[in-house]
Amino acid sequence: MVLYILETGMPLDEVLFYDTGMEFDAIYNNRDRLKKILDRHGVKFTGLKPENPFLYDMLERPVTSKQKGFHLGYGWCGGTCRWGTTWKITALDKYAAGAVRHYVGIAADEPERVEKLEGPKTAPLADAGMVEADCLSFCRQRGWDWMELSPATESGFVDLYDILDRVSCWCCCNKNLKELRNIYHYLPQYWERLLQLQDRMERPMKKYKNKKYGEYGNLRRLGEIFATEEKGGRT
Repeated sequence: MVLYILETGMPLDEVLFYDTGMEFDAIYNNRDRLKKILDRHGVKFTGLKPENPFLYDMLERPVTSKQKGFHLGYGWCGGTCRWGTTWKITALDKYAAGAVRHYVGIAADEPERVEKLEGPKTAPLADAGMVEADCLSFCRQRGWDWMELSPATESGFVDLYDILDRVSCWCCCNKNLKELRNIYHYLPQYWERLLQLQDRMERPMKKYKNKKYGEYGNLRRLGEIFATEEKGGRT
């Protein structure tokens, strides 16, 4: 979206980046690259962070809920419990309050999100009729990628958009089975981090059912399934 705004000459005074602390390395690399471009255009860059460290809210924050009573941490972020998303939107809206125009990076194939935009918020990509695939192609044509170290490829790198449907936080529990399988195979460094988080929570990251394996939402159980698939047992 920022590249599109700069190329088309739309007014842009400041770019906000909300850092959860749980982004892929590729996101931080692209952030740093973009900051240099913004400097050349005289556009201010501002980084925002959550009030508490992400892992504190996830694992240690004292919480009392009707469903579970008293417990520590909100647990996995995603699904119907997108507490991290709530923190992000709240922080961005608070900082941008009073802005004449507030750009949001929503594509044309997300009409339900576009319809929810209010006040000064606008979606220039959707207004231009660009769907998500168009946006990815637009960036790649200009030399942008989302490369991560990967011991599973000959080059030693893999583009996140080649193995994930969406490049959200690496610990987002909205990831589907295909995406988790690809993290296991291509990004073992992130898979190990996910296992460390799973070991500190009772709730499985995901919940899948399979006639052969039953329920296997716990990531350590999922790893066993993926290892079996590698040996020819893929179902």
